[in-house]
Amino acid sequence: MPGRPSRWLLRVAFAAHLRPDQSAGYVAVRPTPRSRSQALGFLKCFLGALKMEMTEMTGVSLKRGALVVEDNDSGVPAEETKKQKLSECSLTKGQVGLQNDFLSISEDVPGPPDTVSTGKGGKNSEAQLEDEEEEEEDGLSEEFEEEESESFADMMKHGLTEADVGITKFVSSHQGFSGILKERYSDFVVHEIGKDGRISHLNDLSIPVDEEDPSEDIFTVLTAEEKQRLEELQLFKNKETSVAIEVIEDTKEKRTVIHQAIKSLFPGLETKTEDREGKKYIVAYHAAGKKALANPRKHSWPKSRGSYCHFVLYKENKDTMDAINVLSRYLRVKPNIFSYMGTKDKRAITVQEIAVLKITAQRLAHLNKCLMNFKLGNFSYQKNPLKLGELQGNHFTVVLRNITGTDDQVQQAMNSLREIGFINYYGMQRFGTTAVPTYQVGRAILQNSWTEVMDLILKPRSGAEKGYLVKCREEWAKTKDPAAALRKLPVKRCVEGQLLRGLSKYGMKNIVSAFGIIPRNNRLMYIHSYQSYVWNNMVSKRIEDYGLKPVPGDLVLKGVQEAYREMLTADNLDIDNMRHKIRDYSLSGAYRKIIIRPQNVSWEVVAYDDPKIPLFNTDVDNLEGKPPPVFASEGKYRALKMDFSLPPSTYATMAIREVLKMDTSIKNQTQLNTTWLR
Repeated sequence: MPGRPSRWLLRVAFAAHLRPDQSAGYVAVRPTPRSRSQALGFLKCFLGALKMEMTEMTGVSLKRGALVVEDNDSGVPAEETKKQKLSECSLTKGQVGLQNDFLSISEDVPGPPDTVSTGKGGKNSEAQLEDEEEEEEDGLSEEFEEEESESFADMMKHGLTEADVGITKFVSSHQGFSGILKERYSDFVVHEIGKDGRISHLNDLSIPVDEEDPSEDIFTVLTAEEKQRLEELQLFKNKETSVAIEVIEDTKEKRTVIHQAIKSLFPGLETKTEDREGKKYIVAYHAAGKKALANPRKHSWPKSRGSYCHFVLYKENKDTMDAINVLSRYLRVKPNIFSYMGTKDKRAITVQEIAVLKITAQRLAHLNKCLMNFKLGNFSYQKNPLKLGELQGNHFTVVLRNITGTDDQVQQAMNSLREIGFINYYGMQRFGTTAVPTYQVGRAILQNSWTEVMDLILKPRSGAEKGYLVKCREEWAKTKDPAAALRKLPVKRCVEGQLLRGLSKYGMKNIVSAFGIIPRNNRLMYIHSYQSYVWNNMVSKRIEDYGLKPVPGDLVLKGVQEAYREMLTADNLDIDNMRHKIRDYSLSGAYRKIIIRPQNVSWEVVAYDDPKIPLFNTDVDNLEGKPPPVFASEGKYRALKMDFSLPPSTYATMAIREVLKMDTSIKNQTQLNTTWLR
């Protein structure tokens, strides 16, 4: 609307710089209609007088040590790679190995297919695509597992640096030093801070006592073959309308356990007892049609019990969505019955609260016998699910190994982090790891350049990618045939696979609908990435022009507005008209603090000789009664162990960047680490 500033713009805001004994306060201003002369709303700025030297990124001297910041595509040290245990679980072969490589698509549990036609590749159907998916995901062939000709370090030469995404400033004047972050994923531990302010810990594996829960025999009464047949029936994978299981050593108690096992382990199936030629059979069948898998049976859940089982999930080296997908496959339910307050990174140990609809604590606890790198506990039944954003933040325990800084340098750096804080940049995880950053896709969406969106997602690119994705991209570049390119993917639940499936269904002339097959949150990730790119550049520009002192005009975008206008104009976007013809992509803006001062900051420098030993206990270590590590006064290496709490949507890597004064991009750190390892 003419005369009304865009609500989409991400507005920058300063946090108050306060003494440690003061509480943080800031001016909260929401966007309101204003004249064009007052363009673009407000800057939130409430800052005491600061006198500090701004350090340019280009002026930092990087030592030979390495800060290795890994994202979801990073490798895992061989000694830490663990396979999931299958011996005690009722998981069939079609459920193994379905972790996503780029983005987790949680709404994609196979169901009854509808016939569709492809674009260029001739007739096809989603049923055929699902069949191919199951066959290929059963185990990657040697073709897909072959070694890359380039090393990871060579591939990452094509990645992004911090400067590429607007991260260029520091707020402190201390001298930086080097250290290795995430040399082991267990060096980075995240504990969620719940909406009540409590830090989540896994410290109780007991199961709430409930007389209505079935016996533990439900997990062993069915054979592997019976479980396979029941799963195929449950997921509509064959033409059978029922599965009959003969009751050996027939007793009423035995029949009861079989009934309970089928109903508990295979949601959506009902059972009945039949006599056939003098033998007793338990017959399983679909009770509520094709929607039953998504809607656990209501009548089997006690009315007095809360509908949601809340639990604490401890996981190692797996992001939240991948973890949910694994749990849902073992439980044979759709991932969308799980809820959580925030997603956690992959290359770390993380502890967070999860809620699931009408799955008993007993069934969840049984997964502790089945899965490696997972542990579930602290069970309780509640009336409500969890909601994204309800958390107060996260508490981090981080080890920086092989630090080069003196004790005085470490003291200065950590005091600065505690008392001044760091620039609240969006971290490198927000922008992807390949030569095609996610913000470029977001910009193309906002420009309505849908051919470019398709090309950016699917075209070959330099950077660290798995071999089958490289082959998929090459096929696409050669043929522009979505069905042919899709066949190159053993894992089709990635963004590339979803887009190719959409192109097969809707054709090349309807890219908007094809792109819409990708789940909404994943589509919006691209636009959020572009917003983050704009915000990073604008906050660097704001600090470059004005430092950290308050100036007249900070509460409105006076003096800064032209920088926004120039940046978006260069990207062929009109800052005064950011309404998109597709409603999902018309996003309002938000205020974001420029400076974040971590809470509960503490640190310790320790000496050690073995780079493979853990330097602190995890929740699981404490549950198992392991004694904490003991450190000598001197050692071959020194490490900085730091603890701090951050609010939601802030990046611990940006806090660590301020301490070390180093570029945290994978491109930069991989090169440094490779040099250091030599």
